[in-house]
Amino acid sequence: MGKLDGKVAIVTGASKGIGAGIAEELALAGASVVVNYASSKQGADATVERITKAGGKAVAVGADVSKPEEIKTLIDETVKAFGDKIDVLVNNAGVYGMTPLGEITPEEFYREFNLNVLGLLLTTQAAVPHFPEAGGSVINIGSAVGRNPSAGMTVYSATKGAVDALSIGLGKELGPKGIRVNSLNPGPVTTEGSADFAPFFEQMKSQIPLGRIGVPKEIGTVAVFLASDDSKLITAETITVSGGYR
Repeated sequence: MGKLDGKVAIVTGASKGIGAGIAEELALAGASVVVNYASSKQGADATVERITKAGGKAVAVGADVSKPEEIKTLIDETVKAFGDKIDVLVNNAGVYGMTPLGEITPEEFYREFNLNVLGLLLTTQAAVPHFPEAGGSVINIGSAVGRNPSAGMTVYSATKGAVDALSIGLGKELGPKGIRVNSLNPGPVTTEGSADFAPFFEQMKSQIPLGRIGVPKEIGTVAVFLASDDSKLITAETITVSGGYR
Protein backbone atom coordinates (compact mmCIF):
# COMPACT_ATOMS: atom_id res chain seq x y z
CA MET A 1 0.00 0.00 0.00
CA GLY A 2 1.12 3.52 -0.73
CA LYS A 3 1.33 6.28 1.85
CA LEU A 4 -1.29 8.29 -0.07
CA ASP A 5 -3.71 5.56 -1.16
CA GLY A 6 -7.21 6.97 -1.51
CA LYS A 7 -6.03 10.60 -1.41
CA VAL A 8 -6.82 13.24 -4.02
CA ALA A 9 -4.10 15.79 -4.77
CA ILE A 10 -3.93 18.93 -6.90
CA VAL A 11 -0.54 20.12 -8.10
CA THR A 12 -0.57 23.53 -9.77
CA GLY A 13 1.97 24.26 -12.48
CA ALA A 14 2.66 20.57 -12.98
CA SER A 15 3.28 20.38 -16.71
CA LYS A 16 7.05 20.28 -16.24
CA GLY A 17 9.94 20.74 -13.82
CA ILE A 18 9.42 20.60 -10.07
CA GLY A 19 5.62 20.47 -10.40
CA ALA A 20 5.75 17.44 -12.68
CA GLY A 21 8.24 15.74 -10.36
CA ILE A 22 5.95 16.32 -7.39
CA ALA A 23 2.87 15.08 -9.27
CA GLU A 24 4.65 11.88 -10.28
CA GLU A 25 5.89 11.14 -6.77
CA LEU A 26 2.45 11.76 -5.23
CA ALA A 27 0.93 9.37 -7.76
CA LEU A 28 3.58 6.72 -7.07
CA ALA A 29 2.58 6.98 -3.38
CA GLY A 30 -1.03 6.21 -4.33
CA ALA A 31 -2.72 9.60 -4.74
CA SER A 32 -5.07 10.45 -7.58
CA VAL A 33 -3.49 13.57 -9.03
CA VAL A 34 -4.81 16.61 -10.87
CA VAL A 35 -1.99 17.91 -13.06
CA ASN A 36 -2.69 21.61 -13.50
CA TYR A 37 -1.22 23.69 -16.30
CA ALA A 38 -1.68 27.25 -17.56
CA SER A 39 -0.39 27.03 -21.13
CA SER A 40 1.45 23.76 -21.81
CA LYS A 41 -1.26 21.17 -22.35
CA GLN A 42 1.29 19.02 -24.14
CA GLY A 43 3.55 19.02 -21.09
CA ALA A 44 0.67 18.26 -18.73
CA ASP A 45 -0.53 15.40 -20.93
CA ALA A 46 3.01 14.00 -20.92
CA THR A 47 3.07 14.12 -17.11
CA VAL A 48 -0.29 12.33 -16.98
CA GLU A 49 0.96 9.71 -19.43
CA ARG A 50 4.04 8.98 -17.30
CA ILE A 51 1.85 8.64 -14.22
CA THR A 52 -0.69 6.32 -15.85
CA LYS A 53 2.00 4.17 -17.48
CA ALA A 54 3.43 3.65 -13.98
CA GLY A 55 0.01 2.48 -12.79
CA GLY A 56 -1.17 5.73 -11.23
CA LYS A 57 -4.24 7.91 -11.68
CA ALA A 58 -4.08 11.44 -13.05
CA VAL A 59 -5.92 13.98 -15.19
CA ALA A 60 -4.73 17.24 -16.71
CA VAL A 61 -6.71 20.42 -16.01
CA GLY A 62 -5.95 23.77 -17.60
CA ALA A 63 -6.32 26.86 -15.41
CA ASP A 64 -4.37 30.05 -14.79
CA VAL A 65 -4.38 30.22 -10.99
CA SER A 66 -3.77 33.96 -10.98
CA LYS A 67 -7.40 34.27 -12.19
CA PRO A 68 -10.24 33.50 -9.74
CA GLU A 69 -12.63 32.28 -12.44
CA GLU A 70 -10.06 29.76 -13.66
CA ILE A 71 -9.31 28.58 -10.12
CA LYS A 72 -13.03 27.71 -9.88
CA THR A 73 -12.65 25.65 -13.04
CA LEU A 74 -9.70 23.81 -11.51
CA ILE A 75 -11.66 22.91 -8.39
CA ASP A 76 -14.80 21.97 -10.35
CA GLU A 77 -12.83 19.69 -12.67
CA THR A 78 -11.11 18.05 -9.70
CA VAL A 79 -14.46 17.27 -8.12
CA LYS A 80 -15.75 15.98 -11.46
CA ALA A 81 -12.77 13.65 -11.90
CA PHE A 82 -12.27 12.29 -8.40
CA GLY A 83 -15.28 13.25 -6.27
CA ASP A 84 -15.90 16.07 -3.81
CA LYS A 85 -12.74 15.64 -1.78
CA ILE A 86 -9.31 17.28 -1.84
CA ASP A 87 -6.73 15.89 0.57
CA VAL A 88 -3.56 17.54 -0.73
CA LEU A 89 -2.99 20.88 -2.44
CA VAL A 90 0.47 21.69 -3.79
CA ASN A 91 0.74 25.36 -4.73
CA ASN A 92 3.64 25.12 -7.15
CA ALA A 93 2.64 27.40 -10.05
CA GLY A 94 4.91 30.39 -10.30
CA VAL A 95 6.77 32.81 -12.54
CA TYR A 96 10.15 34.46 -12.12
CA GLY A 97 12.14 37.31 -13.50
CA MET A 98 15.83 38.19 -13.55
CA THR A 99 15.19 41.90 -13.09
CA PRO A 100 17.71 44.37 -11.63
CA LEU A 101 16.36 47.36 -9.73
CA GLY A 102 16.59 49.78 -12.64
CA GLU A 103 14.42 47.51 -14.82
CA ILE A 104 11.64 46.69 -12.34
CA THR A 105 8.24 47.90 -13.53
CA PRO A 106 4.81 47.80 -11.87
CA GLU A 107 3.78 45.31 -14.56
CA GLU A 108 6.62 42.92 -13.68
CA PHE A 109 5.99 43.31 -9.95
CA TYR A 110 2.30 42.44 -10.32
CA ARG A 111 2.98 39.63 -12.79
CA GLU A 112 5.08 37.83 -10.20
CA PHE A 113 3.05 38.66 -7.10
CA ASN A 114 -0.32 37.98 -8.74
CA LEU A 115 0.61 34.36 -9.45
CA ASN A 116 3.22 33.49 -6.83
CA VAL A 117 1.40 35.03 -3.87
CA LEU A 118 -2.19 36.04 -4.62
CA GLY A 119 -2.79 32.98 -6.80
CA LEU A 120 -1.55 30.73 -4.00
CA LEU A 121 -3.91 32.38 -1.52
CA LEU A 122 -6.95 32.24 -3.80
CA THR A 123 -6.33 28.61 -4.77
CA THR A 124 -6.04 27.63 -1.12
CA GLN A 125 -9.19 29.60 -0.33
CA ALA A 126 -11.11 27.73 -3.05
CA ALA A 127 -9.76 24.29 -2.12
CA VAL A 128 -10.16 24.34 1.67
CA PRO A 129 -13.99 23.90 1.69
CA HIS A 130 -13.46 20.59 -0.13
CA PHE A 131 -11.02 19.14 2.42
CA PRO A 132 -12.54 16.32 4.50
CA GLU A 133 -13.28 16.69 8.22
CA ALA A 134 -10.09 14.76 8.94
CA GLY A 135 -8.11 17.57 7.35
CA GLY A 136 -5.25 17.31 4.90
CA SER A 137 -2.09 19.01 3.70
CA VAL A 138 -1.32 22.21 1.82
CA ILE A 139 2.23 22.40 0.49
CA ASN A 140 3.40 25.78 -0.76
CA ILE A 141 6.46 25.73 -2.99
CA GLY A 142 8.74 28.54 -1.96
CA SER A 143 12.45 28.85 -2.69
CA ALA A 144 15.76 29.01 -0.90
CA VAL A 145 16.08 32.57 -2.27
CA GLY A 146 13.10 33.57 -0.13
CA ARG A 147 15.47 33.64 2.84
CA ASN A 148 18.69 34.25 0.95
CA PRO A 149 17.75 36.70 -1.85
CA SER A 150 20.02 37.08 -4.83
CA ALA A 151 20.99 40.27 -6.64
CA GLY A 152 18.83 40.84 -9.68
CA MET A 153 16.01 38.65 -8.38
CA THR A 154 14.61 40.98 -5.75
CA VAL A 155 10.95 40.74 -6.76
CA TYR A 156 10.98 36.97 -7.18
CA SER A 157 12.81 36.54 -3.87
CA ALA A 158 10.22 38.78 -2.20
CA THR A 159 7.37 36.63 -3.52
CA LYS A 160 8.98 33.53 -2.07
CA GLY A 161 9.60 35.24 1.27
CA ALA A 162 5.88 36.03 1.25
CA VAL A 163 5.10 32.35 0.59
CA ASP A 164 6.97 31.39 3.76
CA ALA A 165 5.08 33.99 5.80
CA LEU A 166 1.72 32.92 4.36
CA SER A 167 2.47 29.30 5.16
CA ILE A 168 3.04 30.15 8.82
CA GLY A 169 -0.11 32.25 9.05
CA LEU A 170 -2.30 29.76 7.20
CA GLY A 171 -0.84 26.89 9.21
CA LYS A 172 -1.98 28.58 12.40
CA GLU A 173 -5.37 29.50 10.97
CA LEU A 174 -6.20 26.12 9.44
CA GLY A 175 -4.68 23.95 12.16
CA PRO A 176 -7.98 23.65 14.07
CA LYS A 177 -9.49 22.13 10.89
CA GLY A 178 -6.75 19.51 10.79
CA ILE A 179 -5.25 21.10 7.67
CA ARG A 180 -1.49 21.35 7.81
CA VAL A 181 0.26 24.08 5.80
CA ASN A 182 3.99 24.04 5.13
CA SER A 183 6.41 25.76 2.80
CA LEU A 184 8.75 23.52 0.80
CA ASN A 185 11.77 25.50 -0.38
CA PRO A 186 13.92 23.98 -3.12
CA GLY A 187 17.40 25.22 -3.83
CA PRO A 188 18.72 25.05 -7.42
CA VAL A 189 16.99 22.25 -9.33
CA THR A 190 17.69 21.04 -12.86
CA THR A 191 14.55 21.54 -14.97
CA GLU A 192 13.57 22.44 -18.53
CA GLY A 193 14.12 26.10 -17.65
CA SER A 194 17.55 25.64 -16.08
CA ALA A 195 19.34 27.20 -19.05
CA ASP A 196 17.88 30.57 -18.05
CA PHE A 197 19.68 30.26 -14.72
CA ALA A 198 22.94 28.64 -15.88
CA PRO A 199 25.35 31.38 -14.69
CA PHE A 200 23.32 31.88 -11.50
CA PHE A 201 23.32 28.12 -10.78
CA GLU A 202 27.06 27.87 -11.29
CA GLN A 203 27.57 30.67 -8.80
CA MET A 204 25.25 28.98 -6.29
CA LYS A 205 26.81 25.56 -6.79
CA SER A 206 30.01 26.68 -5.08
CA GLN A 207 27.92 27.50 -2.00
CA ILE A 208 26.15 24.11 -1.83
CA PRO A 209 27.82 21.86 0.76
CA LEU A 210 26.68 18.70 -1.06
CA GLY A 211 28.23 20.09 -4.22
CA ARG A 212 25.45 19.49 -6.73
CA ILE A 213 22.18 20.77 -8.16
CA GLY A 214 18.99 18.91 -7.24
CA VAL A 215 16.49 17.12 -9.47
CA PRO A 216 12.66 17.33 -9.36
CA LYS A 217 12.24 13.83 -7.90
CA GLU A 218 14.14 14.92 -4.79
CA ILE A 219 11.59 17.68 -4.19
CA GLY A 220 8.76 15.26 -4.95
CA THR A 221 9.79 12.76 -2.29
CA VAL A 222 9.76 15.48 0.37
CA ALA A 223 6.31 16.57 -0.87
CA VAL A 224 5.10 13.00 -0.33
CA PHE A 225 6.39 13.17 3.24
CA LEU A 226 4.57 16.46 3.86
CA ALA A 227 1.38 15.10 2.28
CA SER A 228 1.38 11.90 4.33
CA ASP A 229 0.71 11.01 7.95
CA ASP A 230 4.47 10.73 8.43
CA SER A 231 4.39 14.51 8.97
CA LYS A 232 1.12 14.71 10.88
CA LEU A 233 2.64 16.90 13.63
CA ILE A 234 4.35 19.29 11.20
CA THR A 235 2.63 22.53 10.22
CA ALA A 236 3.50 26.22 9.77
CA GLU A 237 7.06 25.17 8.99
CA THR A 238 9.56 25.88 6.23
CA ILE A 239 11.40 22.81 4.91
CA THR A 240 14.45 23.65 2.78
CA VAL A 241 15.71 21.07 0.27
CA SER A 242 18.83 22.65 -1.13
CA GLY A 243 21.85 20.48 -0.44
CA GLY A 244 22.69 22.81 2.43
CA TYR A 245 22.61 26.04 0.41
CA ARG A 246 22.04 29.07 2.66
